[in-house]
Amino acid sequence: MTTPNHRSHGGADVTSGGSGASNLTLRIASAAVLAPIVLAITYVGGWPFLVLCALGAVGIFWEWARLTGTARAGDLAPGLAALLAALAFTGLHHPGAGTVSLAIGAGLAAVTAGGATPGARLWAAVGVVYAGIAFISPAVLRQDPLWGLTALWFLFATVWTTDIFAFLGGRAIGGPLLWPQVSPKKTWVGAIAGLAGGVAAGVVVAYASGIGRLGMAGIMALLLSVLAQAGDLFESAVKRRFGAKDASRLIPGHGGLMDRLDGFLVAAFAALLIGIVRQGTAAPGAGLLLW
Repeated sequence: MTTPNHRSHGGADVTSGGSGASNLTLRIASAAVLAPIVLAITYVGGWPFLVLCALGAVGIFWEWARLTGTARAGDLAPGLAALLAALAFTGLHHPGAGTVSLAIGAGLAAVTAGGATPGARLWAAVGVVYAGIAFISPAVLRQDPLWGLTALWFLFATVWTTDIFAFLGGRAIGGPLLWPQVSPKKTWVGAIAGLAGGVAAGVVVAYASGIGRLGMAGIMALLLSVLAQAGDLFESAVKRRFGAKDASRLIPGHGGLMDRLDGFLVAAFAALLIGIVRQGTAAPGAGLLLW
C-alpha cells in the first residue's frame, strides 16, 4: 500500500502558508458557486431535487468504487441500477420500495464484484449502501409536504456550519489531535468549535421557522453535528485504508463529492431515521423538528 497523503480540509487543518491560503480560496469559491445552486433546487423540490440527490449519489458511488478498486463495469452495474430504481420509486412516493432496491443492489454487487482488491465483494456492497444513503435520506426528508424544506434547511445549516467552524477552529488554534491514527490533522479544538457552530446554526433556523422547543432543536443539532464529524472521520479512515488523499478532484478545494458530503450523508440518514420513528415516512421532517 502506498503512503497516504491526507487531505488538508476539515476540522483538523493545522497547517499554514501559501498552499493553505490557496486551498481556502478554492474552497470559498467552490462553495460560493455550488451552495446557491443546491439551495435553489432544494427550495424547488420535487423531481429536480430528486435528480440532484441521485446525481450526487451516483458521483459518490463512482468515487467509492474507484477508491476501493471495484470500478469495473460489472461491479458498477448493480449499484447504478439500484440507484436508478430508488430514484424512480422514491419519486413515485414509494421510498420503501426504493430502499429495498438499494438492498438488492448491494447484494448483487457483493455477488458480482471481482478485481484484485482484498475484500472487494464487501467494499462493493458497502459502496451501494453508502451511495444509497446519500440519495434516500435527503430525498425522503424533502417529501414531507409541511416540514420537509425546513428539515433540509436545518440539516444544511447544522452540517455546513459544523464544517466551517471546525475548519476555522482547527486552522486558527490547532491543539491536540482528535484521532491521529485516522486523520492526523483534525484537532479537538476544531471538533468543539464545529459542535458549537452547528448547534447555534440549527437553533437559529429553528427559531426563524417558528419552532417552539428550541432546547430540543439544539439537542437535535448537537446530535447531527457529532454524527457529521463522525461521518467525516469514517471517510478519512476509508481513504487512509486505500492510501488516498481525496476521493477525486471534482470540486476545487474540497476534493470529491465524498469529501464534501461525507458528514452530511451520515447526519441526513440519522435525521431521516429519527423523523420516521416519530412520524413515519409521510412526515419525517415533522418527526425531526417538532417535539
